[in-house]
Amino acid sequence: MEFVKTADGSKTLYHETIGEHYHSKHGAHQESMHVFRDTGLKFWLDRHATKEVSILEIGFGTGLNFLVTADFCHMESISLNYVGIEAFPLDLSVLKDSGYDAYVDPSIWNSFTAHYMPALTDKVALTEQLRLQIAYQKVMEFRTQELFDIIYFDAFAEIHQPEMWTVETLNHVCQFLRPGGVFVTYAITGNLKRAMKSLGFKIEKAPGAPGKREMLRAILS
Repeated sequence: MEFVKTADGSKTLYHETIGEHYHSKHGAHQESMHVFRDTGLKFWLDRHATKEVSILEIGFGTGLNFLVTADFCHMESISLNYVGIEAFPLDLSVLKDSGYDAYVDPSIWNSFTAHYMPALTDKVALTEQLRLQIAYQKVMEFRTQELFDIIYFDAFAEIHQPEMWTVETLNHVCQFLRPGGVFVTYAITGNLKRAMKSLGFKIEKAPGAPGKREMLRAILS
C-alpha cells in the first residue's frame, strides 16, 4: 500500500485488496477533523462540564483520527483515554510516511511513534494526560469492562465491508458506550439509521465532510 495525496494536501492509503482509501480522497485531514473531532468530540465536550473523555475507535488504521483528537486534547488540557480496535495494524514504517506529523504538535507525534508498537499489546501513556491502547483483534472479539463517552466508527464502507455495518456488529460495539454517549461515523444510510434506532439511539443528520452531503451522529438514550 502506498500513500496518495488527497484534495486538501494530506495523504491517505489506498487498500487495493478492499478497493477503498483509508480516508476521504476529498481531504483526509479535513474528514478526520470534521467527522470525528468536531462532530463527535467537540459536540460531546460542549454538553459536558468535564476535562476528561474516553473514546473507542472502530478501525484505528493510520492513526489520523487519534492524532487530531490527541492534539486537540493536549491543547485544551483534556485527559484522553483512547482505545482503537484494529485487526490489521499497519507497520510503524508506513505510519512514519504519512506526513501526519505536519498536523499535530511535535511532542504528540514523537510520543505516538515511540509508543505505537507497545500500544498494540498494552495501554500506554503518551503524556500525563493521553493514554492509548490499540486492540489488535477483530471487532467481534473485542471485550472490555470499560465504558466510553464517544465511539468513532471508521470502518471501510458498507459496500466493501458489509459485515462491519450489521445490527449484530453495531450492537456489539455500542454495548461499550455510556448512556448519553455519542456515536459518529462518516456514513449515513437508511439501513444504518434503522439499525441505530433499533439499538436505542436518537439519530441526527449532521453536515458531511467535503465530498459528502450528510453524516450520522447518534446519541444513546
